[in-house]
Amino acid sequence: MQLSEFTVRKAKPKGKPYRMSDGGGLHLLVQPTGSKLWQLRYRYAGKENILSLGPYPLITIAEARQKRHDAKKLLLNGIDPNSKKKQDRVDALAKQGETFGKLSDEYLERQQQKGTASSTITKTTWLLKKLAEPLADRPIQEITAAEVLALLQRIEQSGRRETARRLRGTISSVFKLAIVTLRAKEDPTVPLHGALLPPKVVGRAAITDEKELGTLLQAIDDYDGWPTIRAGLQFLVLTCVRPGEVRGAKRAEFDLKKAVWSIPAERMKMRQGHYVPLSTQALAILEDIWPMSEGAELVFPSVRSQHRPLSENAFNSALRRMGYRKNEVTAHGFRVTASSIMNARGKDPDVIEAVLAHQDRNAIRRTYNRATYWEQRVVLMQEWANLLDDLKHG
Repeated sequence: MQLSEFTVRKAKPKGKPYRMSDGGGLHLLVQPTGSKLWQLRYRYAGKENILSLGPYPLITIAEARQKRHDAKKLLLNGIDPNSKKKQDRVDALAKQGETFGKLSDEYLERQQQKGTASSTITKTTWLLKKLAEPLADRPIQEITAAEVLALLQRIEQSGRRETARRLRGTISSVFKLAIVTLRAKEDPTVPLHGALLPPKVVGRAAITDEKELGTLLQAIDDYDGWPTIRAGLQFLVLTCVRPGEVRGAKRAEFDLKKAVWSIPAERMKMRQGHYVPLSTQALAILEDIWPMSEGAELVFPSVRSQHRPLSENAFNSALRRMGYRKNEVTAHGFRVTASSIMNARGKDPDVIEAVLAHQDRNAIRRTYNRATYWEQRVVLMQEWANLLDDLKHG
């Protein structure tokens, strides 16, 4: 016979615990203290077990019966209700601790262990800790695609389309870590492909006219600022590398007798070591600037300290002092200048790409190119240096 609400509410405590049956294994345990607890008696794997369903009146008769129904469905599927309850409790506790912020910290730590460039880690930290801060305390499994999209659209609407695109990719990387470590089932950024407006592509400002380049080279030679900045700009134009690779250049990377600069993989954008043939003009600049960093590690040290590199904006600031606006020329644009002029003069495009350390998508071809084009690169870099001299002197 099923229990009624009146019977359960009026049940009085006795000297010993006693049970009031509702049928199907469900009963109400009444304690001498007056507390009442719903329990389900069932058999699993040939053994009798008791499942606690919660106290009355917090759990009503209707709710206790629904819990009995749910437990019996588990038994039909060969699942022990008590084991399922314990696992749910473990999952809930784990879920509370597995927040997006915690996974972000793990992701950043793994990037450091992998040897990711410090500049990349700094940018990624800014994306995750600053821009993705609204997600930090959210359980990783509860974050939805709509929630991420709202965050990205706020950034997009502020005009930072490229930043929004990068943030989506970085959030996705955190979720991929959560998935492979079994702490999330899906990546909510996947449905968002194509949801953001494409970035407005702005090319690197660069001079591609040979006569104008000659004028710029004269201005660099006449620059009266810090000597390492002038030498760094001259060396940057001659070697066709990225500004950061010149600013961080170390004396130990150079073999002046063999005229080779070996840039280690950790300092390259594509994480691949790069060898730069040094023209006679590049060697002359090094010979001139070398004594200034005697006893230090860096070739082009900062104005303030021999142990610190030039600031990220040092080269561009010098160009502005020379009278060049940022929409006319940038330090990074020297690579565009070299590529444009050498291609216009009919130089081998594959050799030019090898000079610029552009990563070939094909791993076998990439290895082949690095081995095959060395002699051609030595010749091309000397021809480029000679051309710069010609342009500079009119």
